[in-house]
Amino acid sequence: MFISVPATSANLGPGFDTLGLAVDLRNEIIITPSKFLSISTHGEGSDNPKIKKNTLFLSIFTENYKRLTEREDNFRFEFHNRIPISRGLGSSSAVIVAALSAAYTAADKKYNKREILNQALRYEHHPDNITPAVMGGFNVACVEGDKVYSKKRRMPEYLRAVVVVPDRTISTAKSRTILPKVYKKEETVYSLSRSSYMTALFMSESWDLLRIASKDKLHQSRRMKMMPELFDVQKVALKYGALMSTLSGSGSTFFNLAYDKDADKLADELQKSFPQFRVFTLALDNNGVMTQS
Repeated sequence: MFISVPATSANLGPGFDTLGLAVDLRNEIIITPSKFLSISTHGEGSDNPKIKKNTLFLSIFTENYKRLTEREDNFRFEFHNRIPISRGLGSSSAVIVAALSAAYTAADKKYNKREILNQALRYEHHPDNITPAVMGGFNVACVEGDKVYSKKRRMPEYLRAVVVVPDRTISTAKSRTILPKVYKKEETVYSLSRSSYMTALFMSESWDLLRIASKDKLHQSRRMKMMPELFDVQKVALKYGALMSTLSGSGSTFFNLAYDKDADKLADELQKSFPQFRVFTLALDNNGVMTQS
């Protein structure tokens, strides 16, 4: 069995816990029946003892495989991790979506992506990362009861993501603690209007207006203060051709959207300005999670 899940960038500025899109940077898992549990991990996190054990994946896989089959079988898991861990590119959501998809595939149970998405909500209570990880493309999502309601837009081939991955993390849990419990009405309206406008721009492919729509007053600048260099990353990106430049999830990665003709120059300027950070130029992903028996 083969499972592949893309990285995701959530929030996209004002779309706090609501908007997200998938990029073509994938974690892959090869699963084969085995007499004993066996795990091998390659790539991102392979030198981290906690990551090497893949405990989150295994706990979700085991729980759901048993639920679906009423059996406890052993497998060999070979993980090839390309998504940077704890950097705001949806690594945890990728694990959750991969584990659920793997459990259904190993159990030989038919399923659709909406079922995987709703199951994923049990482990990740915000839909902004799990939705594009499952569906691919750009997604606007909301939660009602125990279900995710979402709308997808396929992304065109002439756009690229240029992501800047800092050399240290911003904890999602810690970054939420610095956010205010009460917001001013003006702040809320500001971000709500831009989130709505951004959704309209993505759906109509009006990319040149994204710089206005991607501004936010709810969370982004407050989180960026935990790593002030990110303000400079944003300035450089917007100067050299980014259509929008936003904190990816809770950070520390910065997501930049650009036309393919501008992407290489943008990446070069960002790498030159921030040599201590990693810079990736990536296609956008429209497939979401993929499985093969």
